[in-house]
Amino acid sequence: MLQENLIRSTSAGVGSPLSAERTRMLLVQRINVLAKGYSGISMETLDDIIKAFNASCLSWVPEKGTLGASGDLAPLAHLALGLMGEGRMWSPQSGWAQAKAVLEGHGLKPLVLKPKEGLALINGTQMISSLGAEAVERALAIARQADVVAALTLEALRGSVRPFHPAIHAVKPHPGQKEVAERLCALLDSPGFPSQISESHRSCNRVQDAYTLRCIPQVHGIVNDTIKFVQMIISTEMNSATDNPLVFAEMNEVISGGNFHGEYPAKALDYLAIGVHELANLSERRIKRLMNPPLSELPAFLVQDGGLNLGFMIAHCTAAALVSESKALCHPSSVDSLSTSAATEDHVSMGGWAARKALRIVEHVEQVLAIELLAACQALEFLRPLETTAPLERVYRLVRSVVSAWDKDRIMSHDIEAAHTLLRRQKVWAEIQPYMDKYRSKMKE
Repeated sequence: MLQENLIRSTSAGVGSPLSAERTRMLLVQRINVLAKGYSGISMETLDDIIKAFNASCLSWVPEKGTLGASGDLAPLAHLALGLMGEGRMWSPQSGWAQAKAVLEGHGLKPLVLKPKEGLALINGTQMISSLGAEAVERALAIARQADVVAALTLEALRGSVRPFHPAIHAVKPHPGQKEVAERLCALLDSPGFPSQISESHRSCNRVQDAYTLRCIPQVHGIVNDTIKFVQMIISTEMNSATDNPLVFAEMNEVISGGNFHGEYPAKALDYLAIGVHELANLSERRIKRLMNPPLSELPAFLVQDGGLNLGFMIAHCTAAALVSESKALCHPSSVDSLSTSAATEDHVSMGGWAARKALRIVEHVEQVLAIELLAACQALEFLRPLETTAPLERVYRLVRSVVSAWDKDRIMSHDIEAAHTLLRRQKVWAEIQPYMDKYRSKMKE
């Protein structure tokens, strides 16, 4: 009874439930920890949990209520509660229903907990690390596509490729900076991939571009390095034993410790949020330049008949609003701590909030870059019949396969959603990757 009561009383979360995909991530990470053999759980119970996972029987897990102190207690308790046949559960077959009925519908029995197994099911940082892993993967995807979108805007604004010369980045050799500069060189005007747009302004009298164009490798670069650092932290956390106490059978010892504490992933995800936000910060400034005729030498708000059509005016406002909201979200959650559990848990990580807001910021970055992608492609319309490089023309055609050119005002949110979907599915990266590989091969010759 003690183990069941522990699960019930700890199931104190609030808020909307995690999506099915995120609950599966949470469950499989908990299975991974239990399988390491330090949690004190029986093989019979672990096998039953694995069967529920394979059947996609997923508990109702509210997203709020974890401090990342003694691990993600409330979310993991809700996860276990459904497996006990209590509360609500979802499966593709049943939808949301009573947990016991969902399990029985899949030929499964509710868990009957043995000594220590209730505690074994709720100790750990799996809520933080599962949401954090999603944030990292989405950040990786949008960061490399941000380079492609920035290259399109640079072409539309007739910027210079000179700041991306390898010699510049060899003398400030941060790995991310060099990586971004290489991508830009591969995408922009070169002997292998010439650009008619670049050729058209080769003899212009402009000395230097604005920082949001000229310093793309330096700013996007640290984002790349930040993501890779956070990926290392989250990967380690995901594959660690995070229970308390830990059972060391080979030593015949049960030792209390602090592996449940979420400070590592919490700090890393705060860092990720601050880092990846800069992609949107730069993107919004580049969108602003595209909107402004004195800066772009293009029609105002990228539309003809400006007195009748607003063009991209409000899309830029949306980008600015998302960037502003993200700036507030970038405040680190892990600098906060509240004493709980009668002052036993007197330092907490606030890692659950760090993970959730990192995900929100990554989504904002995707949406802002979707707006820039649309704006850059629209700007190219006013430079026709001149063409950009082969890889960037591929991206332009990809966008035009889902969003037509803007000749008069229409509902913009549909276009933004379509462009966002391209980025979420990494379609933009897929279009240019063969050209990147070809460029690297030529550089090695």
